[in-house]
Amino acid sequence: MDVAEIIPKEFGRDRPAAGLPGAAEVWLVPPGAVAAAGGPGVLDAEERHRAGRLRRAVDREVYVAAHTALRVLAGAYLGQAPEGLVFARQDCPGCGGPHGRPVFAGEAAGLHFSLSHSRDLALVAFAPVPVGVDVEGVPEARTVGSVASALHPDERRELALLDGAPLASAFTRCWTRKEAYLKGTGQGLSGSGFADTVVGTGARPLPVPGWTLTDVRVPRGFAAACAVRTAAHPVTHAVPHPVSRAVPRADAHTVPDGVPRADAHDTPHPLV
Repeated sequence: MDVAEIIPKEFGRDRPAAGLPGAAEVWLVPPGAVAAAGGPGVLDAEERHRAGRLRRAVDREVYVAAHTALRVLAGAYLGQAPEGLVFARQDCPGCGGPHGRPVFAGEAAGLHFSLSHSRDLALVAFAPVPVGVDVEGVPEARTVGSVASALHPDERRELALLDGAPLASAFTRCWTRKEAYLKGTGQGLSGSGFADTVVGTGARPLPVPGWTLTDVRVPRGFAAACAVRTAAHPVTHAVPHPVSRAVPRADAHTVPDGVPRADAHDTPHPLV
């Protein structure tokens, strides 16, 4: 995926080709996408329950849209009923616990996925190899300093040369690249990976061994990135741990003002 930017397909407008994708495909899930797809009927009882617990209408809408899109698109790729898909978890690469990267169980295991949402926007990525995607709303520049300390020293030095809107944009680019990569590896925001990995704050991501990082084109006010494991960088596949049919959650680290926070073991939880 040697491109400057990924232009995502749009759920509700575009259609996936049948069969596993030959490379990573990223889907934008805009507001109103659920209605275009026929409503949230593919979600299971646990997913509907968790959506109902969200207080704000916009949060409920984006949750239902993102999880509906994940199931509908995966079902189309796999030729399976979306409501019948079962999710599992690999072991955490950091501690070995059963809360690592979310995967499909059974015959669907060859299709890898990642999901992210922020504010009223969601992204879903699919690939034949491990993949991670992240989208974040760009915060106000004055709030960047409270979380920039989580970045690598080289990245902090780059940000120190900026202020105002360029600072906020550069910070969010860096954060989404880094989190997409850590989602792909299954490590999430646990351990030292967030501070140790250098992805850069500039217009193009810096190379990360074994992975291809690419920014994703999203509407103004957001930044997004996708990380795809290269075929030449195999990983040991842990035995998946079955979970309920409900899909893992996305982006528990995002706080209401748009500034991400690094929480331990912040790969998606089995149930939202």
